[in-house]
Amino acid sequence: MTTTTIRSGKRPGRRGGSHWWIHVVLGVGGFAMAFPFLWQIIMSLSTNAQVQSVTPVFWPGQLQWHNFTEVFERLPFLSQLGTSVYVTIIRTIAQIILCTLAGYAFARMRFRGRTVLLAIVLSILLVPSQVYLISQYQIVQGLGWLDTLAGIVAPGLFSAFGTFLMRTAFLNMPPELEEAARMDGANPFQVFWRIMLPLARPSISVLAITTVLWSWNELLWPLVVSTRAEDMPLAAGLATLSSDRTIDYPVLMAASLMAMAPVLIMFIVLQRRVIDGLASSGLK
Repeated sequence: MTTTTIRSGKRPGRRGGSHWWIHVVLGVGGFAMAFPFLWQIIMSLSTNAQVQSVTPVFWPGQLQWHNFTEVFERLPFLSQLGTSVYVTIIRTIAQIILCTLAGYAFARMRFRGRTVLLAIVLSILLVPSQVYLISQYQIVQGLGWLDTLAGIVAPGLFSAFGTFLMRTAFLNMPPELEEAARMDGANPFQVFWRIMLPLARPSISVLAITTVLWSWNELLWPLVVSTRAEDMPLAAGLATLSSDRTIDYPVLMAASLMAMAPVLIMFIVLQRRVIDGLASSGLK
């Protein structure tokens, strides 16, 4: 076998042929996915005339850095940034608490009507959020929460997706751990807090990151319940930069880059946790 390998000129354990075309395909695909982001950066550093020209300008002659400073003149950017941070933190904490408890109850506890309640919760995933927009508005209006942070935060404190995610995570855990804890005298809350919850950290990380991304980018609901620019989150505030007559695209792109920078950095840093959490929870 060694003699045959030497005569053929191939080293043992090395695959024949080259796979350079795989790298080419992956490179082209990666560039296609990153091109909109790169084009957004180019537009934010261009003039409005260059952006609207028929012939695309792939690189402006002179970089227009003043577009970023003009964002603060057009928008109460810092106020809207604070609103986005506040709404995102409150919703993330609330969903971690409520969805984790609900997921554990549906996965591990036996009570009357569990199947019916679970079906009702999961049916929310089948209905577009625009369907119950009017009813949510009427509830918030009845509570007197229009043009308030509470009105923006309230509908996102709980999610059917988070409940389904955590239920799947708890179902995949071995029941022997729970039985051993109960034999040692642990009550149901101690089993949940000391045994199950630490094992569900990857799924909790996924829930937290997806909630942050969803809350940060939410647009429709804040526009419905908030009319003052100071009380809007960034996603809704960016929409006010567009008008029926003229749109300053470079300023809009600059504001969009500044708004997406925090969550983009967070996702790049924590993307490994997202992948590991989805793999451990059984979601595809």
